[in-house]
Amino acid sequence: MENETARESIDTPLTIKIGREELVIRRRYEVLSIINDFLIGTEFLVGSALFLFPAKEAAGVWMFIIGSFQLLIRPTIRLAGSIHLKRIPQSRWES
Repeated sequence: MENETARESIDTPLTIKIGREELVIRRRYEVLSIINDFLIGTEFLVGSALFLFPAKEAAGVWMFIIGSFQLLIRPTIRLAGSIHLKRIPQSRWES
């Protein structure tokens, strides 16, 4: 039962109020992973286009390096979505 409550608090939607509208984000880690994937695709696409211009090749290399670093972030996001640190109330760890 305790695991279910912890899971529910982790999966609680993030609600951001913007004027009279609300932005509701469910499954936050999945959303972060999707945003990261879009950024990776954009960086590799821009990096590839920069390679078409010899004067811009160095910028293209940097885009590939940044995109490669973000490929390392992807499993970190997935892992963070699966592992959560939970604070134990003081009354329970003294017994």
